[in-house]
Amino acid sequence: MSAVPIIVSSLDMDRIEALLEKMPRLTPELERLEDELDRATVVEPDDLPADVVSMNSTVRFKFAGDDKVFEKTLVYPHELKHDDQISIFAPVGSALLGLAVGQSLEWPMPHGQSRTVEILEVLFQPERAGEQQR
Repeated sequence: MSAVPIIVSSLDMDRIEALLEKMPRLTPELERLEDELDRATVVEPDDLPADVVSMNSTVRFKFAGDDKVFEKTLVYPHELKHDDQISIFAPVGSALLGLAVGQSLEWPMPHGQSRTVEILEVLFQPERAGEQQR
């Protein structure tokens, strides 16, 4: 388990926990997400730092040791419609939530691998844009 601090808005926390509770059973990946949520610092949406990845944020990130940069918007599973979006329930999506620019987090990936996700930039964050009730 990483010791990287993560910050999650109370709105995102409530919505993600509600989705997890509806699942008939949790995969190991979703159990890991639940563990991360359990240790997160929860703040009101207005108090979320502007450089932290929240739901519906657009983030630039890369994997440690790889130069390829990704730009994705973090969404709920039922909102996933484009290649430029990533579900909170996807391994990389789970890793992004709550991280701030400059932080990195090692996260288990499919096929028993682990990769370290590095946050480069939060291009858009709903809370920063004043969209607290999205």
